[in-house]
Amino acid sequence: MEGILTGFAIIGVVIVVGYVAARLRLGGPDARTALNRIGFFVASPALLFTVIADADVGELFQAPLLVQAVAAVAAAGLFVLVNLLWLRRPATEVTIGAVSAGYVNANNIGLPVAVYVLGDPAVVVPVILLQLLVLAPLTLLVLDAQTSGRVSVRFVLAQPVRNPIILGSLAGAVVSVTGWSVPAPVLAPLEILGGAAVPMILLAFGMSLHGTRPFQQPGGRAAVVVASVLKAVVMPALAFVLARYVVGLDDVQVATAVTLAALPVAQNVYNYAARFRTGEMLARDTILVTTVASPVVLLVSSLLLHTG
Repeated sequence: MEGILTGFAIIGVVIVVGYVAARLRLGGPDARTALNRIGFFVASPALLFTVIADADVGELFQAPLLVQAVAAVAAAGLFVLVNLLWLRRPATEVTIGAVSAGYVNANNIGLPVAVYVLGDPAVVVPVILLQLLVLAPLTLLVLDAQTSGRVSVRFVLAQPVRNPIILGSLAGAVVSVTGWSVPAPVLAPLEILGGAAVPMILLAFGMSLHGTRPFQQPGGRAAVVVASVLKAVVMPALAFVLARYVVGLDDVQVATAVTLAALPVAQNVYNYAARFRTGEMLARDTILVTTVASPVVLLVSSLLLHTG
């Protein structure tokens, strides 16, 4: 419990520093964009390469990943069901809401949580790859069909290949599987760059919170509440039931499964909404609400797991 509090304290301080920096306009109006882009295209791929290259790839893709996948799909399905029974939102917005209910921020928040709370950045790697290689292409495929009336398979399949995080992860997997020893002059710069990933990600995230005002879309607030509750509360609960009683994971794996499931909605969901010009406010507000709620949910779940 003390380790979790310490981990979140570290994360929280850096996020607050980012927020204050944005409020004081340090770095100019493009500081957040620059940090995000460098983190996404340079630092995060380097971090994931070094982590995966030193890990046992076979151990990453086992029962815990199945728990995350089933919990995510179930939470998304519940949003669709609630919409059919009550919300009655447009189809494209339902897609955004369903994805928001199950798509976790495994990179921007997941990596820092894995490093400082779980003590192992490798545990979040399978979730990142699951989302970027499977869930993201499916989301794009559905949105493309809903908004254009046709399906551009080439567009959808090209997205993972263009993603530097996936490329860095796959390169690390190749090194791990082949047992190749990366030369020190190559590995050392990657470790330095990877070490910058978490601070840049957290600073940029703190900057993004400045000036954000939720619940500005009339008629869409109920959808935000439903998606937020499903993501912040129901998905971690599903992960716990699946991990403990269905798959039978040990206590550490159960805690990891719940922690990863309790991560807030990923920023990618807003990018998808903006790309297809649908459900943008729903995505933005759900990201904000779950981001604020996530530390509370994680602390409560940790307390329950340690006392249960």
